Amino acid sequence: MSVFTKAGSLFRLFKQALKGEEHSYTSGSIDKAIFMLSIPMILEMSMESLFAIVDAFYVSRLGVDALATVSLTESVLTLVYSIAIGLSMGATAMVARRVGEGNVPEAARSGVQAIYLATGISLLISVVGLFFAENILALMGASQSVIDTGAGYTRWMLGGNITIMLIFLINAIFRGAGDASLAMRVLILSNGLNIVLDPIFIFGFGPIPAFGVEGAAIATTIGRGVGVVYQLAHLLYGKGLIKVHRQNLPIDVGLIGRLIKVSAGGTGQFIIASASWIFLVRIVSTFGSEALAGYTIAIRVIVFAILPAWGMANASATLVGQNLGAGHPDRAERSVWRTGFFNMVFMVFVTITFLTLARPIVEFFTTDAAVLHNAIQCLQIVALGYVFYAYGMVVAQSFNGAGDTRTPTLLNFVAFWMFQIPLAYALAIGFNLGPMGVYVAIVVAESLLAVAGILIFRRGKWKTVKI
Repeated sequence: MSVFTKAGSLFRLFKQALKGEEHSYTSGSIDKAIFMLSIPMILEMSMESLFAIVDAFYVSRLGVDALATVSLTESVLTLVYSIAIGLSMGATAMVARRVGEGNVPEAARSGVQAIYLATGISLLISVVGLFFAENILALMGASQSVIDTGAGYTRWMLGGNITIMLIFLINAIFRGAGDASLAMRVLILSNGLNIVLDPIFIFGFGPIPAFGVEGAAIATTIGRGVGVVYQLAHLLYGKGLIKVHRQNLPIDVGLIGRLIKVSAGGTGQFIIASASWIFLVRIVSTFGSEALAGYTIAIRVIVFAILPAWGMANASATLVGQNLGAGHPDRAERSVWRTGFFNMVFMVFVTITFLTLARPIVEFFTTDAAVLHNAIQCLQIVALGYVFYAYGMVVAQSFNGAGDTRTPTLLNFVAFWMFQIPLAYALAIGFNLGPMGVYVAIVVAESLLAVAGILIFRRGKWKTVKI
């Protein structure tokens, strides 16, 4: 086969993946299955990370206090993301397993019950965010000027968290059914709106006043909200595999209980990681707003690079779930190792990019010398562990796709709470390394976590999990 013929075939597969054409993920070429799932999932995750990048780009024009507000609020929002992602893991695992078994009506019923569960939790979080925004910022160590500048931003982001919850969850339902292209289109729509609305609400336009940093939250909430409406329209009237009918609308307490059981581990592992994240932000904040602003910019760029890799890891979760449901555990395992290899190739490229181009990347967001120094240092140090992350995130998502959320939860607890936080504090404060100590602790902890996950995955107990 000539180079041109191969390129043509690859382009046709790319178009099929973007269109979401039906494909069997339990038979045929594993590489093709990975490709068909990964392309829309990578684009979806890239779109999700673009929210943060766009907000950081515009908010950085408002000054250090505005950036610090975003950083502190986002560190709290990671708890919301943890719950949303944990519920999404449970939904993906259950929907994928039922689809693999050929039981599509039960897959749809599982999806509806997951939506009920996510909505109830988000309403409780909204109450806390609406009434205690200032207290939350103060608890995170914000100065009075940061609180005065950013309380509105925090109130909007936490008060409107239902848009975060549902956009994550419903996209997870689509992914579990193998319809990753629909999830991608949802994020393209949401991000398109956010890109247009961000400068309008932040700086003002016509009759719309300048809301400052609060405007970024307003724009993001509207963008995600429209995406949720689009998702619900497809569940009700679309042509996808999962549909909402009158038969699956009644609340099923038993099924919700099973979803909670499967999701609890996923939620737990991300809450553990998020709590660690909050502690790291708190440590960095002791070195001043410039250090915190640099850390914020670097992490946003890092997330932009890692989320596409998470897209590939999510493809692995779907492949594991559907193949276990179809009774093909060996194919499920082969899918994991192949996905890990492709992810590693991608992350090596990202590592080289950050090591060589950190300065021009960061200068896109700021020219402040102190902020620039911290951001570049964070990017280059954290990038040293990307090869380990590549396999680690695929293996972790594969555990979750199999319904074994307990194993990665325990691994996260040991790696983050018992190792990363003490090491970061010791290096940053005890050994006077400053923020660099935090960056080193991130690399060491994440790398050890990946190695431990791979060793446990090879034992194969995840193949026997029933959900």
